[in-house]
Amino acid sequence: MKEKFNVIWFMVDQMRGDAMSNAGDPNVRTPNLDIVACNGVNFKNAVSGFPLCCPARGSFLTGEYPHKAVRGHEHPLDPKILTIADHFNDAGYYTSWLGKWHLAGWKERDGRAAKSVVPKEMRGKFKTWIGYENNNSQFDTWVHGHKEDKDVDMYRLPGFETDCLTNMLLDEIDVHKEENFFMSISVQPPHDPYNAPAEFMRNHSPSDIKLKKNVPDIESITTKARKELAGYYALIENVDFNVGRVMNKLQELNLDRKTYIVFFSDHGDQHGSHGHFRKMTPFQESIHVPHMIWGGLDERYNNHVIEPDSVTNHVDMLPTALGLAGIEVPEYLCGHDYSSYAKKKNPNVSEPSEAYLQSIVPTMHGPSYDIPWRGILTKDKWKYIAIEGQPLALYDLNTDPDELVNLAYHAHASVKRGELNLLLKNWVEKTQDSFLLPN
Repeated sequence: MKEKFNVIWFMVDQMRGDAMSNAGDPNVRTPNLDIVACNGVNFKNAVSGFPLCCPARGSFLTGEYPHKAVRGHEHPLDPKILTIADHFNDAGYYTSWLGKWHLAGWKERDGRAAKSVVPKEMRGKFKTWIGYENNNSQFDTWVHGHKEDKDVDMYRLPGFETDCLTNMLLDEIDVHKEENFFMSISVQPPHDPYNAPAEFMRNHSPSDIKLKKNVPDIESITTKARKELAGYYALIENVDFNVGRVMNKLQELNLDRKTYIVFFSDHGDQHGSHGHFRKMTPFQESIHVPHMIWGGLDERYNNHVIEPDSVTNHVDMLPTALGLAGIEVPEYLCGHDYSSYAKKKNPNVSEPSEAYLQSIVPTMHGPSYDIPWRGILTKDKWKYIAIEGQPLALYDLNTDPDELVNLAYHAHASVKRGELNLLLKNWVEKTQDSFLLPN
């Protein structure tokens, strides 16, 4: 019989994969996430297969691609679809969700989402669910839900969102430390508005921000990017602080070798790169996300850095969580179980050579892409993107990590474009998606 492990998802919103000190970003200090990366597994090529909040969340929770789960912004998740809570409940685990949900289909025109009530049947079948649909106001966060069989009326968190939700998670761990558990904390930061507690904001000034090479030297873009990034990095450092609190709690309770923390984001943030802001683009700043695993077996504490070249995707989060816990992964799940990297130094696994990328229903928000697209990112770091009927982008991330040279219409890259277009066609067919690709 397999030994069972606890799993904690620490999920953030709109954090790009390079926005950590261990990833080389000079603007931010993330000592706890650095520990996670150095003493755990760091999937440096992880992507959000649909860089938008609701579709990404639907796929994390169900293991389904967005065209079969949540197709666009403010589209609801069908409560009939099995979620990760169903799998862990069936295995006898205590399950809880804390924080942002954004899967009930609430529309902005209906009023303030922070005070909208998510019906119990829309809460993913977690035994405890205390959260909110959407908020975007970290200092004025309202939550509601149920704690096992008891309803929890709506109330305002007494402080900053990430701090308060982490307090709730620590309490949950204390109460259920004798049980097997799957817990998920879902915080809105570092999503805009980019305002963090004062003790974190004071460490960042727009004038000190070092912009990426792919941010155009246009005053309106650089000014906005510097201002927003100062708050963004402050929010990430607050996230890092709270990740450290969870790690410390597990160590205090001697649960760190029985529990895996999985840290990840739903999508990234452009912050001026290529002249874009927020998400929805196929650029790395939008699709590249952190995905790291810490804890579990004793061998995690040997400072042996594990950085697979795997292109993990949002559909992989559910099967990987089941694998970490020691629960059999159903064969019908379309994602891959990457848990073996956290359990062995050199796992022998057969895994996808590409990650499938989608934008199905554009949000039409601001300076971002307003047209559907499909694409792939390969393990050998080639990215190919197409809109209906024609190529859009082709990048060799090995030589051009900032995506400054689009090879989609370069004659010398036509053979490579053809190869990748065929691979993309296979992914469209394999996932039963529908999209008109170039010939």
